[in-house]
Order: sequence, then structure tokens, then C-alpha cells
Amino acid sequence: MVLKHGDSQKIIMRRVEATEMDALRGSSRISRKERIRNVTIRQQIGLEETVVKETEQNQLTWYGHVQRMAEGRLPKIALKWMPKQKRARGRPKKNWMEGIMKAMNERNLNEGQWENRKQWSLGVGQRRKTF
Repeated sequence: MVLKHGDSQKIIMRRVEATEMDALRGSSRISRKERIRNVTIRQQIGLEETVVKETEQNQLTWYGHVQRMAEGRLPKIALKWMPKQKRARGRPKKNWMEGIMKAMNERNLNEGQWENRKQWSLGVGQRRKTF
């Protein structure tokens, strides 16, 4: 079986979501034999987002935070650093930054929008906290 570019990433995401649903089913004591849809289980438990979506939100939040930093800060330097050698054979073709760009495109976020924190957090999909 030959995988196309990007197929391995989809397989990993499916496995993560399947593992998450197994944990949710176990915590709510629902067996797979009952054939209840994942959406229904999420509604019963009160979850709106998957683990994958929450992870993307957290990554985008951190990315905006680092982009607002001064140029000399270590996290910003580390974010812009690119290794000189090629990846080892068998490694995924996508890097972390490509995942961030994909998540930004899905949410219609553009470069530079991170300057406005409220607009960025709403675009990322974070809830507004009211205290």
C-alpha cells in the first residue's frame, strides 16, 4: 500500500480521534455494541470540540503569542530556526509551521492579525472569558 503525501497525517488524526472516542465511551460507560454516534456521545458529555481541534487552537494561540514578542526573544528565534540537514528517512513531510498555516487557512486568519489579541483569539476559536 502506497500512501500519498498527506495521507499519513490523516491516518494519525483518525487514530487520535478514535482513541479519544474510546476514552469518552469508557468514561460514560457506553459500549460500542450500542452503536451510538460520536456526535451524540459528545453532546451527552458536553464536549463541543475534538482533541485535535483543541490542540490546533492551543497551537494558534501560542503562535500568535510568540509573533507578538520582540525579535530578540528566544521563543521567536526558535520558531524561525530551520535545520540545515535533511530529515531522516521515513519522517513526516510536513513540519509544525505547515500545520499552523493550514489551521490559519481553515479559520481565514492572515499574517499580522495576531497584533490584535481579541481578533486573533476570536479567529482562533477560543471562548471569551467573562469574569
